[in-house]
Amino acid sequence: EGLAYAAWLSVYGEGEQQRLAAAFVEYILKRAEKDGNDVLEKVKEIIEEGRSWGSLKLEDLKDSEIVVEVNGRRYVVKVKGGKAVEEEQDDRKLLRIKIKAEVICVGDGCIVDRVEREYTITFNRYGANNRVEGFAYASANAPGGREADAKILSALVETLTGKKPAIRRMKNGNIQIVCYRGHLEGFMHYAELVETILKWLKETSR
Repeated sequence: EGLAYAAWLSVYGEGEQQRLAAAFVEYILKRAEKDGNDVLEKVKEIIEEGRSWGSLKLEDLKDSEIVVEVNGRRYVVKVKGGKAVEEEQDDRKLLRIKIKAEVICVGDGCIVDRVEREYTITFNRYGANNRVEGFAYASANAPGGREADAKILSALVETLTGKKPAIRRMKNGNIQIVCYRGHLEGFMHYAELVETILKWLKETSR
């Protein structure tokens, strides 16, 4: 994690911070060369991952569409933007990923309907191993109700992070979308989100 962060700073840092990060990355690469190809390839993989953080922009997705079909209805989802914010709650520091999207219902029997929504995934640290998990709940008031909203949010997360989240259907009728560390790392590829995510990970690490 520290090496990936240094690799990110070597590209997106400023002044002396960027210079020191670049020197550190170069030093680690030279050390890895002495430890064999397996170690070197792993180090290169970590460095490339760090350098890719912040390389994308949510605003560049405005012209793309995510299509979701639920119960014969077709929903077209367009990303409109997003942000990451930190919040204090019950002496815990939470990270909220907020993605603004336009949901257009165009399926059979559905009058064309456009609704702009802000989906929020709240990340926290849990357990003895301080694992990262994020949760969001489908809305009963969304176009198509909870079931459609859950599938739309799942498709949105998978499109942005490259990983499908888990969907939990609760006994009380609620539907929970669950994200993990890999999803958060996927969100780190976006310039609008990466700095706040890295700050939160550092502040909540042990």
